[in-house]
Amino acid sequence: MYTLLLALASTFLISLISLVGLFTLTLRTEVFDKILLILVGFASGSLLGGAFFHLIPEAAFSSMNDASFMAITMGIAVFFLLEKFLWRHCHEREKCPVHPFAYLNIIGDGIHNFIDGVIVAASFLTSVPLGITTSLAVVFHEIPQEIGDFAVLIYGGFTVKKALLYNLATAFTAMLGVLFTFAFQSQLPATYYLLGFAAGGFIYIASTDLIPELHKERKPLNSSLQFVALILGLVLMWLLKLYMH
Repeated sequence: MYTLLLALASTFLISLISLVGLFTLTLRTEVFDKILLILVGFASGSLLGGAFFHLIPEAAFSSMNDASFMAITMGIAVFFLLEKFLWRHCHEREKCPVHPFAYLNIIGDGIHNFIDGVIVAASFLTSVPLGITTSLAVVFHEIPQEIGDFAVLIYGGFTVKKALLYNLATAFTAMLGVLFTFAFQSQLPATYYLLGFAAGGFIYIASTDLIPELHKERKPLNSSLQFVALILGLVLMWLLKLYMH
């Protein structure tokens, strides 16, 4: 019960990040874009660090065979399919599609957050320290993603109030993912499969969604700030590994 409460509390706090759109309304467009790309760099580093420093070693240690690495590959493939057919992230606002894409984004984001809940729950089932570090990796990824999702809904025709409510509603599907995982943990694959799957998802998101956005920046100073943010994300995950273990 204690572990379940921790997992639910973590996903609840993660879900509140969906309200970050309120903060962006106070910023000028050029400032918003600069901060967004720095956050994207930090999220990239934290996701890669969470995958390579925490999830993959834990999954490999738990299985002691090739199964965890097959799960990593499966995670990359499944996240590719989800993004290909359900959602895309839009950071170039002037090119964002309108209403049909906005609703598709809501559906895809809900599924994505549900999977995040499953990942967090599986990590807490393995160990509390791993659950905490995984939650932090999800947090650092969710901040730029939720800003991007909020922008998609606004430019897709939603009012600010409606965009915030929809973003918050889809965010809480993460808690459903936690409840699902704890309720059916005996029927779910071994934990190391889920950890490997999560690592594959983290690697996919960082490598195909976030890092390509960083390459769009050509100014040396901004590119340097993004690189520093990426390294900081990696360093934070490494320090958490040293501290937790």
